[in-house]
Amino acid sequence: MPPPPNLPESARPATLALDAGLTIPPQTRSIQPDISMSVNHLVTPGEGAFSAAELGDIADEPYTYARWSNPTVRALEDRMAALERAEGAVAFATGMAAISGVFLTLLKAGDHLVISDVTYAGAAELARGILPDLGIEVTPVNLSCPHALRAALRPNTRLVYCESPCNPILRLTDLAEAARIAHDHGALVAVDSTLATPVATRPLDLGVDLVVHSLTKFINGHGDALGGVVAGSKALTARIRGRAGVYLGGALSAANAWLILRGMDTLFPRMRQINASALRIAAFLEALPAVKAVIYPGLPSHPQYALARRQMDLPGGVIAFRTADPQAMARQLAARLKVVHYAFSLGHQRSIVTLLDTEEMIRGTYRLTGEGLADYRRFAGDGLFRLSVGLEAEEDLIADLGQALAG
Repeated sequence: MPPPPNLPESARPATLALDAGLTIPPQTRSIQPDISMSVNHLVTPGEGAFSAAELGDIADEPYTYARWSNPTVRALEDRMAALERAEGAVAFATGMAAISGVFLTLLKAGDHLVISDVTYAGAAELARGILPDLGIEVTPVNLSCPHALRAALRPNTRLVYCESPCNPILRLTDLAEAARIAHDHGALVAVDSTLATPVATRPLDLGVDLVVHSLTKFINGHGDALGGVVAGSKALTARIRGRAGVYLGGALSAANAWLILRGMDTLFPRMRQINASALRIAAFLEALPAVKAVIYPGLPSHPQYALARRQMDLPGGVIAFRTADPQAMARQLAARLKVVHYAFSLGHQRSIVTLLDTEEMIRGTYRLTGEGLADYRRFAGDGLFRLSVGLEAEEDLIADLGQALAG
């Protein structure tokens, strides 16, 4: 994809994160993006159409109504497309709305979906609990095993849905290999790359068709705005915009788009600092007697360390670790931590840790059995602590975690 017209061809990703899609208003000449809060726009009689079904790509149409498209949201979409080297992008109110938009645009009754057997809980529960009610067949697969993907494909497989690194066990999928296998079978490939961000991995360069992000997490990075996005070819993003973007109602607000654009301004320096801190914290945790195992793509102990070095420019800002008695340790951490916050979610500017209980995840979210269950337990044991590293001084984080985990 060529660079945005407002930037030189040599513009690098860190520059695109700041300036892709940035337009300078002639009236104010402001260099910070404006926010357009208007729901309605003037139209010329005969211009456009009342029904989205009568239009081509709505992104090519004049602005009419904010649920269809909005100038501030469009600026965010353009910047995300540039970062992912995509032809287009569609923003949604949440990451979950973006995932739903992919599934409900590309799949219909009689189709088959292959999904990673461990993925974000909302995606896993949507696939296992709701899509079958719509006549869509779903097969959860350990997508770190190419032979398992090959075995799962059927004549009616339309989509392979990956997550790399997957939440919460930080297992990786070889995206280039998954794309090759799926494409040989005539299926599309989408990947949730929220934990990697475009700073670490650009899945479209590896052959993937669509990349999904929860913008709520590291891309916004300030814990104050919900959002999601899907990026890919113009043909696919036009389909998703015209169907899910219009009819499912998950439109991103201009205010949240503006906040996320603000967060993206510092995406590269934030992620570089977070990743540098995470690598040192992961090594520190690995040496603690109270910690039984650490799972982090940047450590040589990660079972897919070689793949991480090949596929990721940075190993990520999330660390998973295990202790002997996870429930007791959860109570201890919640009581003792002074810098790290015991809370759900991830991708915040502040460090966050929480326990993900294995039995709860298996019963309520993943419904794993057999080898899938055994593989999850190899990573998670009886429970896994997910630590999302923030921007605090790494020395303070290490000291806080050390005192909180001490016996």
